[in-house]
Amino acid sequence: MKIIPLIQELLLSHDCVVVPGFGGFLANYSPARVDKGSSTIHPPRKVLSFNKNLTHNDGLLIGALSVKLNVGYNESRTIVEEQVLSFKRRINAGQTIIFDGIGSFMGNGEGNLLFEPDMSVNYLPSSFGLEPFRFDPLEKYDVREKVIRPVGKEPIRSYSTRKILWRAAVIIPIIALMVAVPFRKEIFKLSIQETTLNPLAKTELENNIESLDNMTVPVAEKIAGDNMDIGNSSITTEETTVSMPSEEIVSEPYISLDYNVITGSFKVRQNALAQVAILKESGFEAEIIEAANGFYRVCAGSFSDIETATDRKNILLDSNFSGSWINKSR
Repeated sequence: MKIIPLIQELLLSHDCVVVPGFGGFLANYSPARVDKGSSTIHPPRKVLSFNKNLTHNDGLLIGALSVKLNVGYNESRTIVEEQVLSFKRRINAGQTIIFDGIGSFMGNGEGNLLFEPDMSVNYLPSSFGLEPFRFDPLEKYDVREKVIRPVGKEPIRSYSTRKILWRAAVIIPIIALMVAVPFRKEIFKLSIQETTLNPLAKTELENNIESLDNMTVPVAEKIAGDNMDIGNSSITTEETTVSMPSEEIVSEPYISLDYNVITGSFKVRQNALAQVAILKESGFEAEIIEAANGFYRVCAGSFSDIETATDRKNILLDSNFSGSWINKSR
């Protein structure tokens, strides 16, 4: 089997196909182009080139040949080597070797290979079915040329007598009506301001206003009429004096309980209630404090100083409540 059809098949799916001992074929992408000389649009393609220095066996060609012929690797390598020796003998003899669908090779007399690719075959799969398209060139057109419109005087508008008379027949009666009828702002007042859907609403409002006026009594007269003793308090009309009962009210001093001893913080309230029950069974008073982050903290005592709070925390630590800590509320 000749290896040239196999090389052509591999170039459709690979960008590089190496022929061991001979050289490598490279498929380079070329975008679509326009040939202005022949007015032809050429589709994208892969342009083939040849590199004689790529002689190392990469296994691609020999492996594909082994699968194609269903023979061993060594046997496939022997087939490739024999055909490569045949190519070199013919080139050294001055012959031109043609690889169908790929290109032609010939020697230049100095031991170098000259490769001429075959441009009739496109190895880009995405351009399958696209052929060069020939178009008719457009007529010469200079985009720099500007269309210059002659600038002249604006045409004089002519007004017909019929249109003037029609406008006058509409405008004059309107002006006469505005002069004859005096302008009164009461015309534009809305009647909804003076009416209501409830016929008893206005009467009811007047009665309520009258009753409020009767109930309004000046403060000085009210105090004068109701001058009475309340315990030891006295109220006078000349100067309002309010005296509190003789008994002094002694308020207890405010104690700020800033230090809370916390034994646990729980996301679920039921778990916090369970620890409260354990603390109460152990002889400690406990309550639940809801923290700002949404957690439920179990408090085993609140104290005004850090020393007392520390003593309570140490007692809890000795009572198997190892997670106890002190939280300052302010």
